[in-house]
Amino acid sequence: MATLKYSRQRECIKEYLMHTTEHPTADTVYEHVKEEFPRISLGTVYRNLNLLADMGDALKITTLDGGDRFDGCTKPHYHFACTSCGAVIDLDMDVKYFHEMNEAAGKNFDGLIESHTTLFSGICPACLKKSKN
Repeated sequence: MATLKYSRQRECIKEYLMHTTEHPTADTVYEHVKEEFPRISLGTVYRNLNLLADMGDALKITTLDGGDRFDGCTKPHYHFACTSCGAVIDLDMDVKYFHEMNEAAGKNFDGLIESHTTLFSGICPACLKKSKN
């Protein structure tokens, strides 16, 4: 496999993902990265986000509305998507559930399950609080 050439733009995108908990869209990443690289194109941001996800340096989260969000935290964890405001939030769950889900799915499957993605959905705490007021 060919070695990937270092890219300052890709590194900037990766650094941004590593330091935010917002699970940004490509558009949000673009708005941030163009502060440092004013001539960067949205297409370059999309390509680099997908490349980072393919390399395992970021997670690509497909949301219920079909839009993709990105996460710099690649350790096994779950996400919650708010059906009201669209926020994507990390869920603080014991990692044992992640491994138990892989094992349960593998019981009636002849292949090897190494990972899975699950997106929980509902109303986030902020939207729930607003609806009660």
